Amino acid sequence: MAVRAVRGATQIDADDRDQILEATTELVAEVMSRNGLSTDDVISVIFTVTPDLTAEFPALAARKLGFHEVPLLCATEIGVPGALPRVIRLMAHIETGRPRADVQHVYLRGATALRLDIAQ
Repeated sequence: MAVRAVRGATQIDADDRDQILEATTELVAEVMSRNGLSTDDVISVIFTVTPDLTAEFPALAARKLGFHEVPLLCATEIGVPGALPRVIRLMAHIETGRPRADVQHVYLRGATALRLDIAQ
């Protein structure tokens, strides 16, 4: 098994607790599904949000999905002028037999604009 990092992001319409939890749940579920992962495969997850999102911690959504023993961290992205607003990002460190090139990074909703080269 190798340690790999998988990235993902999504965008929401407003700084709303329910939207943050819903979008984060969708993002985490897609990362797990597309990479054939269980929570036992996840070493840790770092969530970031743009400075305009303060209504809830994205990690709460992961906890509700069963990430009880996985270290989770939330942080704020730097406020770069002109950056895409209302974005939730994650970087998960995982144990997997997949080669680096086969790791599926997940960009959903408006966040597909961040990585047009790999967005599905």
